[in-house]
Amino acid sequence: MNFNEGSEEPKKEYPNKSLFLAVCAACIGGTFQYGYNISVINAPTQYVQDFINQTWRARYQTGISGDVLTLLWSTIVSMFTLGGFLGVTIGGTLSVKLGRKGTLLANNIFALMAALLMGLSYPAGVFELLIIGRLFTGINAGIALCVQPLYLAEIAPTSIRGAMGMGTSVFITGGILTGQVIGLKELLGREEYWPILLSTTCIPAFLQLLILPWFPESPRYLLIDKGDEEGCKKALKQLHGMAACDDEREDIEKEKNNLTGLQAKKPWELFTDRSLRWQLLTIVVLNIAQQLNGINAIYFYADYVFRQSGIPVDKIPYVTVGTGACECITALTCGMLIECLGRKVLITGGYTLMCICCILFTLTLTFQDVSPIFPYLSMACVFAFILSFGLGPGGVTNILTTELFTQNTRPAAYMIAGSVNWLSFFFIGMIFPFIVLGLKQYCFLVFLVVCCSVGTYIFLVVPETKNKTFLEIQNEFLSSNKRKACSSDGAGTTLLSTSI
Repeated sequence: MNFNEGSEEPKKEYPNKSLFLAVCAACIGGTFQYGYNISVINAPTQYVQDFINQTWRARYQTGISGDVLTLLWSTIVSMFTLGGFLGVTIGGTLSVKLGRKGTLLANNIFALMAALLMGLSYPAGVFELLIIGRLFTGINAGIALCVQPLYLAEIAPTSIRGAMGMGTSVFITGGILTGQVIGLKELLGREEYWPILLSTTCIPAFLQLLILPWFPESPRYLLIDKGDEEGCKKALKQLHGMAACDDEREDIEKEKNNLTGLQAKKPWELFTDRSLRWQLLTIVVLNIAQQLNGINAIYFYADYVFRQSGIPVDKIPYVTVGTGACECITALTCGMLIECLGRKVLITGGYTLMCICCILFTLTLTFQDVSPIFPYLSMACVFAFILSFGLGPGGVTNILTTELFTQNTRPAAYMIAGSVNWLSFFFIGMIFPFIVLGLKQYCFLVFLVVCCSVGTYIFLVVPETKNKTFLEIQNEFLSSNKRKACSSDGAGTTLLSTSI
C-alpha cells in the first residue's frame, strides 16, 4: 500500500515546499476568512450601533428605539450565518463545475464585494450596506468551508492527509486570533477606523488571487472528474515531487476504476444510498455536535469569568486574545499529533476532556462566591475547555468528513455537512441566550450530555482512518454494513461489489 519495500515505516514525510505553499494559498482566502469575519465584528459593536443611530436620526429626525437598534445589529451579525448556509448549498456544485481551485479563486468575488460595501457604508451613510456586506462574507465563508477541505484532502499524500487537513482548523483559529488582535484599540479598534477594520477582509482575498494561480488543480479532480491524465501527472509532480507521484497516481487510478461510469452524486442521492447511511449519519452527528458542544457558551461566559477573577474591564480584550491564541496553539498541536495518535483517539479524547470540563465549570460557577480561588478555577476551566475542543472536535471533524467519502460523493457530503453546521450555528445563536438565562451555569449539564453522547458514538461506530486510502475506508464501512445486513435478513452479500 503506502509502505516502502519491506520497510515497516509508513513513509514519514513532510509536505515539500510547493505542497506547503499550496495549502497556505488555499487557506488564506478560505477558512482564514471564516475565522477572521467571526471575530472582527466584535470590536466595533458600539461604534456600528452609534453609526446606525446617527443615520436613523439624520433620515427620520428622531432617535432610534432600543428594540429596533438591537434588531438591526442582530441582523447585521446573523446575516453572516444566512450567507454561510447559502454558500455551502452552492459550494459543492461549483467545486464539480469549476474545480476545487477554480471555485476558491471565484469565491474571492464575494469577499471583495463585502469589503467594498462595508467600507463605503459610513461615508455613504447607508447602514444597509453592512447587512449586504455581511451576507457576502457569509457566502464566501460557506463556499470556503465546503471546498477548501476538499482541495487539501485531494492534493495531500495519504500518509500526511490528516496533518494537511488540519490546515483548515489552523487557519480558522488563526483568522479568529488575527481578527481579535486587529480589533484592539492600538490597531484598528478605535472609532474612526471601524469601516477600515471591516473592509480588511479584502486583504486575504487579494493574497489568494495573487498566490493560488501558481499552484495546480486537485490531481484527483483532474483525473477522476475530468479524465485529464497529463494534467494529473503534472500536478502530482509539482505537489509531491518526482519520487512520490507514482504511488499517489496509482491510488487515484484505483479509485477512478472503482468509480467508472458513476457521476458525482447530488446531496439528496446520498440519503437514499444504503451503503452510505453510517457515513452520512456520522458527519451529521459530528457537525451538529461541533456547534452544540458548549464552545459558544464558554466564550459567552469567558467575559463574566474574567471580570469575576478581578481582571479590569479594559484589559479583558487582551485576555480574550489569549483564548484565541490558546485555540490556535491546540490546532497546531493537533496537526502534529494526528498522524501519530490517529483521528479517533484525538476526537474521542477531546470530547471526553470536554465532558470533564463541563462538570468542573458547573461546579466552579456554582461556588463562585464561596472562595476567592473559584473565579481562577473557572478561568482555568475556560482555557481547558478551549484546549480540549481545539485538540479534537475543532480539528478532526472536517478531516473525517473528507475521509469517509469517495470522489463522486465527497462534494455532496460537504454540502450536507456544511448545511447542518450552519443551521446548527443559527439554531444555537437563537436559543442559546434562553438556555443561559433559564439554566444559568447548569446549561453546561446540557452540553455535558451532548459531548458524552457524541464521544460514545464515535468510539462505537467510527473506524480509525489514519494511513488508509479513501477506498479502504469506504470498504471498511461497506463490510460493516454487509455484516449488519446479513445478521438482519441474510441479504447484503453483494454490497461491496455493487456499490463502488
